[in-house]
Amino acid sequence: MIDTQSVKTSTSVPATSQGIDAGRKIVGRKRGIITDTLGLLLAVLVTTASVQDSTAGTTLLEQTAADHPGLRKVWVDGGYRKHFIERAATLGIDLEIVQRHPGSRGFTPIPKRWAVERTYGWLMLNRRLARDYETHPHRSEDMIHLAMTDLMARRLTGENTISWRDPSPAHQSCIPG
Repeated sequence: MIDTQSVKTSTSVPATSQGIDAGRKIVGRKRGIITDTLGLLLAVLVTTASVQDSTAGTTLLEQTAADHPGLRKVWVDGGYRKHFIERAATLGIDLEIVQRHPGSRGFTPIPKRWAVERTYGWLMLNRRLARDYETHPHRSEDMIHLAMTDLMARRLTGENTISWRDPSPAHQSCIPG
């Protein structure tokens, strides 16, 4: 699955590496990711927020096709344009646009695409990724890779993920007071 997320940037980020996502009304950067069906990260690209989804998606798709030659099918949302679909076909990848059900209102999980949205949820549990603090986009990409590495290490060791939002009683001894 391919998806993008626009995030606000901190004041330390140079204006040249920021943009405006007019659709979401966010000044900042755009994170594009490709995940597998389990929601595990295959590739990431951080650009200015003004970059179109299909432009960032083309770069992501080419990078992923080179790194993962067995990739044969990709699901995307309706924001991707015709030239993106044609580029995927030249790479030997079947691209399927997954639309919302007509007439659905409010939040409804979109079949197949909820896995990439869940990955963004996992990433947002890291305070460092709630906003983009990095001065260079490639460092933002590294922080996303680091967060996914931490997630996978915790899963492999069976350790619970520590959440800064709701500390568990086991971690109460670490909190002064």
